[in-house]
Parts: sequence; C-alpha cells; structure tokens
Amino acid sequence: MTVKTHRQRITQDPESLDLVWDALEALSEGIAIYDANHTLVTCNQRYMDMYPLVADLIKPGAVWEDLVRAGAERGQYVDAIGRVEEWIAERKAAGERFKQNPEAQNREIELTSGQIYFTQFSITQHGGFVVTNSDITQRKRAEAMVRERENILSMVLETSPIAIVMARLDDGKILYRSPHALAFLGNIDNAAESFADPSDKDDYVAALKKSGRVDDYHLTLLNADGKRCATASWGRLTEFEGDIYAVTAVMDQSEKQAQEALIRRVLEACPAPIQMTEANSGEVLFSSPETIALFGSQEKAMSFYADSDTRARYLKRLQREGSVSEFKAEYINSDGDRFWGAVSARLIRYDGRDVIVSHTRDLTDQMRIEAELAQQQDQLFQNEKMSAMGELLAGVAHELNNPLSVVVGHALMLSEDCSDPKISRQVNKISGAAERCAKIVKTFLTMARQQPVKMLNVDINEIVQTATDVAGYGNAGAGLTIASQLAEGLPKTGVDPDQITQVVINLILNAEQAMKSSGIGERITVSTRVSGSGERIEIFVEDDGPGIPENLRGRIFEPFFTTKDVGDGTGIGLALCHRIIQTHDGSITLDTPPGGGAVFKVSLPLSAARTRHPNDQSPEHKDPTTTRILILDDEADVAELNAEILERDGYQVDVFSTAAPAIESLRLHNYDLILSDLHMPEIDGRGFFEIIKDEFPEMITKTGFVTGDTMGRSSQSFLKEANRPCVEKPVSPKELRSFVAKLLVKSGQDSE
Repeated sequence: MTVKTHRQRITQDPESLDLVWDALEALSEGIAIYDANHTLVTCNQRYMDMYPLVADLIKPGAVWEDLVRAGAERGQYVDAIGRVEEWIAERKAAGERFKQNPEAQNREIELTSGQIYFTQFSITQHGGFVVTNSDITQRKRAEAMVRERENILSMVLETSPIAIVMARLDDGKILYRSPHALAFLGNIDNAAESFADPSDKDDYVAALKKSGRVDDYHLTLLNADGKRCATASWGRLTEFEGDIYAVTAVMDQSEKQAQEALIRRVLEACPAPIQMTEANSGEVLFSSPETIALFGSQEKAMSFYADSDTRARYLKRLQREGSVSEFKAEYINSDGDRFWGAVSARLIRYDGRDVIVSHTRDLTDQMRIEAELAQQQDQLFQNEKMSAMGELLAGVAHELNNPLSVVVGHALMLSEDCSDPKISRQVNKISGAAERCAKIVKTFLTMARQQPVKMLNVDINEIVQTATDVAGYGNAGAGLTIASQLAEGLPKTGVDPDQITQVVINLILNAEQAMKSSGIGERITVSTRVSGSGERIEIFVEDDGPGIPENLRGRIFEPFFTTKDVGDGTGIGLALCHRIIQTHDGSITLDTPPGGGAVFKVSLPLSAARTRHPNDQSPEHKDPTTTRILILDDEADVAELNAEILERDGYQVDVFSTAAPAIESLRLHNYDLILSDLHMPEIDGRGFFEIIKDEFPEMITKTGFVTGDTMGRSSQSFLKEANRPCVEKPVSPKELRSFVAKLLVKSGQDSE
C-alpha cells in the first residue's frame, strides 16, 4: 500500500484520524505543520504552550513569518532583544538557505522565559514544512553545570600549590599533571621516573590496589633538579576511558622535614631545660636533655616539686593568665636535693588537650651571687670612699706642689751657690726635707692616678724603695718591720714606674692589714733579683703573717673578692695588681711557705721602653743666649723661680701671671718656647692653648705645660687632647732644665 493510499484511508476513517491526533497531543514535543505558503495548517497543544507570548496568534491560517516577527517584538526570543529587525533579517536569510537546502535544518532557540528548545525543520512533499520543538532546557542546564564544575576543577588544579599527577596504573604513563607538579617533578612522561627508589613505586601501587586509596603516604621522590625530596602523597584509583588511573596529590615535605629536624636539634641541644606536660594530669610529654639532667627522667610533673601544693598554685595562675614568667619555687633535682628555680611557661592546646610548655631556670648560682653581691655592697661603698680619698689626696698634693716647688728649687739653687760648709750643710738639710716632701706628694699622686701604661727605662730597685718608704709612713710605732733586700746591679727595664710602685705598695699594705687583723706576724720583706734564666726581673713581697687559706688561694685575684671583714677591704687591690702586671706582659703569683705567711712574686720581662736608632741623633738647639722663653703661671713665686733657674743657664725669659699680657707679648716678640700652667684665673691653660692654635699655630710644637694638677679629669682630658709635653710640680732645677732642653730639641725636629 502506497503512502497516498494510506493517507486517503486515514482521511476516510474518522476513527483512525482521531487516533493520529491523539498521538500528536500525547507527544512531549511541540509539532506544527505549515503549507507551501508558510501558513499554519495545524499544531498540537504542546507547540502552542511552548510560545506563551504569541499563543493567541497560533491558529490555522497564521503565517510563519508573522508569528516569528510577533514573537520577536513581544520579547519572546533572547537573541532578538534590542535587535528585532536585525534578528528577523537573520531568520529570513536562514529560511532562504533552508529552501535551497531542503534537508532537515536544526537549531536551538532560547526564550526569555528561560526555556531552550531544539527546533527541527522538515520539508513536506507539497513544499510545506513541519516544525518539531523538543524542550532541552534541563539538559542544557545540566551541561552548563557540568561545564562550570569542569571550569572550577580546572581552576583548582591549575592554581593548586600541591602537585597533582594522573598516571595510568599499569604502565605509569602520565595523562595529566598540574602546573605545580610540572615545576616540582619536572617534565617527565612516566610517573616511575619520579621515584628515587624503583621499589617504592611498586609498594605505592600495591597499597593503592589494596584499598583503592592511600593517605599521607611518605615517599622519597626526585624533584625537577634530580635531588631527593621527602614527600607526603594522597592517592585514589579511578577509571577513565576503559583504563585504571592513579590520581596522586604530592606535597613537598623537605622544608618541613628540615624545620622539624632543626627544631628537634635545637631542643635537644638547647642549654635551657624545656619540657611539655599535660596540664591536668601532669603527664610529661617531652623533656629536653637539659630537663632530664636537671630533674631526672620523670613521668609526672608532680615529682619536680618539693611541695605538692606549689604546682596547684602554679597551675591555677597559669590557667587564669595563660602564661607565667619567673614563677619561683623550690624543686627536687635529679639527685633528690632541693633547689630554688624559676619557671616561665605558656598554656597551649595540643592534640585536643591543655598542654604546658615551660622552661625552668636553676637559681642556685644566681642566689649565691646575689648573696655575695649583698656582702660586697659594703665593699663597694668602701671602694667609693677610697676613690674619694684619692681625689682628696690629689687635691691636697696639688695645693702643696706650688710651695714645694719654691722650697725645693730655691734650696737646690742655694746649695749650688753656697760655698760656706756650715751653711751648705743646713741648706742640704732643708733641700733633703723638701725633696722628701716632694717625693711624698708624688707618691700620693702615684697611688691616686689610674692612667694608661707609660713605659720608661727604670731601675726596679728605686721603685721598690719608693714603695717601701711610702708604705712605711703610716706604720711608725705599729710594731711592724718593713725590710728591703735589693739585688745590686739590676739591669734597667721598661715599665710604668707609677703603676709598678702602686702594685708593690698594695702588696705591702695587704700584708700589713692581714697581720694587724690576725695579730700574727711582725715582718714584711721586699726583695728583688734577676730570674735564673736572666730574662726577667722578680720582685718578692714576703710576710710571716697568717697566710691565705687553701680554699681561697685560687680566687684572690678576682675583682671584688676579699678575705677581709666587711668594711676592711674592697677586694680590688689584688685584682688591680694582676691587671697592671698583665699589661706589662708579666705575672703575679702566690706561694705559701710551709712555716706560714705568704709570698707574692711579681715577674717582669727585661725589655727596653724605647730603642733609639743609631742615626736618630737629636739636633743641637740654639744657643741659650739667643733662646727666648715665655713663662705663664699665676703663682708668682713659682714663675720667678723657674725663670731664675733658666736665666742662670743663659735663656732669655719673660714671666706673666695672666694670659692677656702674655698673648700681647706673643704678638710683639718671637719666642722659642712657651711654658704654661693649667689652672689660672680668667683664661686658663686650655684657653691659652686654644688662642695659640688660632693666632700662633707655629708655636703649638713649642708649647709645654708645667702644672701641679694632672689628676683632674678635665686636666687629663685636655693634656691627652693637646698631646703636648708636661712636667709635674714640684719641679727640681734639674728636671726643669731637662724638660726645656728636650722640648727645644723636639720643637726643632718638628719645624724641619
């Protein structure tokens, strides 16, 4: 039967026709039939429902182009919004292409209602066409969701800081690698290439096959540079296109492993006791070696405390404040002995528990030191008094310097001029007494000053004798004897005479005080000799006193350590002696003879303070009769005495008591030398020197100072800054002549 015959039969059979229309209405697709003139012949209800905005126009006889335009104008189509005419033109052009290619044409239409239809056009035998609309809205939405998920997944994989690799399970062929995996593992084609040990790959695959997944699986892989790296991996098995793949996320653990190793080494090597304990139970979770050394190996923190109630107070405060600092308490050490300690701690959450991280500091040494410091406070107070006494001594010496200079100078000059033997003896007595006074004053200054080493070639016997004389001044009638046994013919050596004198005096005074306080001993002997090797000079200070206990002998040279009662010693004398001798490359030691007493031995190297080169000859200075000297000193007697001494040698001398006329004279005359005091009214020595630098710079090298104050801080600072020669009052005629001669020679060298 032909199609035409079948159609005629259906048309003649109303019952069959109804069956056809019932079938059309039952379809989920919308169907419309248009004739050759594009006029709607019929459609099912589903077709009308699909276009609600033009449903009133969808009737037999409606023209397809009119329905399309009406839908565009009524805002039915998404693509037509805002461009109706352009959209209609596009639709007409598509219709022309449809006529030329009568095969089925398909397209997707999106309505503003959100619905999406798949529309299929089919040509009929009479030139018309059938439109079939399938609702694909849900499918499109599902596809969009899939695409969105894929985009999100792709973004996550591309930006993930964890290396992700997808490799076929049977041969290791890599299907996908994230950018971080490429950077970390390098551009490899097979996952097996990343394993440092090939057997690790087999173990990893076996673990995956066993359960289909692995978590936190530790592997040693090769990075892009071929270096071994510790990693942690998370893997899953999945099926893709008929093959089984392993998807693995790899995290580089090298830095973490190195940090953990470093932390472990730091904690184990940390010199401080560090531990972690569970707050409530007191269970010890971690103890550093220092903690174990301090407390022993304990399971519970309660064992650390001498008093069990102490931990309860400590824990209560820690839970209230979150931390404690320097919590002092009495603890039990590894030997079972009590000791005082201080704990600093923080309360943290770890593994779901309250955990205490703490550091314990043993206070035993600190408390001992604090006790010693408390004892030494009085000693420090005595030290301050000694310093004040030194300043007072220096001040008194300064006040005595000027009159002593006059007495000493005139006595020596009178001795030179006197021819009467009787008067000469009297003058010599005056001169001797004056020199003794001057020597005492200089000794006071030696004891008071602390200045850098000034090396001179000296006779050690002279230093020892001076120290013995000074130490003996305060012991007249005290029942003690200070004797000297000085070797003859000792070679001179380079030392600071002031400081070595101070050392010998300190050793003698220490012996005196020990003997007086104990009532034991009556003789101190100071002796000198050349060492057996002949390379050192040795000074011995020996006494027959109580000696020094054996347990204290190793500490006597420590600063502030003293065996005397509080108030009787500062603990700085022997430490100062030790420092001074060290600066001389020498040594000071203690010996205790079997019969009692103490012997201090000072050993100094034989060395010259300065070696002159054979060609280093001092040039001859000018004839004294042509040498003019300016003396500035506010003490008229001293100035006139110094002028008279120099005039006797043929020098021309101008004397001034204030700076102003001296400056005016400098402007009018040419001087070969300037001798200035430091402490003067109006313009002092510093101000006078500043004027010389500004107005007479050529006279700087021709300037020296004669002063009785070298102890004051300002004087010391200025003399160091000016870097000019200085001679200390009281000055003998011999010292003054030598000082002037050397200064004239030096100024002549500097001017050449």
